[in-house]
Amino acid sequence: MTAHLPGTRTPGTSGPADGTAARPGHRVALAVRLDAATCAGAGLLLTAGAALLAAPLGLPVPLLLGSGLFLLVFAALLWFGAATTPIVPSRVHAVIAVNAAWVAGSAAVVALAGPTAVGVAFVLAQAAAVAGITVAEAVLLRRDAKGDA
Repeated sequence: MTAHLPGTRTPGTSGPADGTAARPGHRVALAVRLDAATCAGAGLLLTAGAALLAAPLGLPVPLLLGSGLFLLVFAALLWFGAATTPIVPSRVHAVIAVNAAWVAGSAAVVALAGPTAVGVAFVLAQAAAVAGITVAEAVLLRRDAKGDA
């Protein structure tokens, strides 16, 4: 019988000794946590700075404040959803759908709300970031479903 020390791998295995790479949904959960962290940061910025950001962005305070509050709640839901083991694919699909709606809503804000040039850049930059995270979540979810490493 061979004893294994903490932090070592069993012969014939790869990845970290704690098995995190092999845990189903681990990479998806990390992407969802990244999504949560960025939502929390943006939510804090928009909620706390709505009055200061309104003029430079050319967007109404209620829109900024409401968006910030939504992001804070969504961030909490994402964080706790990513903590389930294994991660629930239907929840990740819901996150992807909400993120896609956010990107579409961002385009509508640019088209309809009349933001300043700085506001357009701000809205499009955050929409691009959300789109990137969403693609990562979708790709990682698909890879996890296929069992790809």
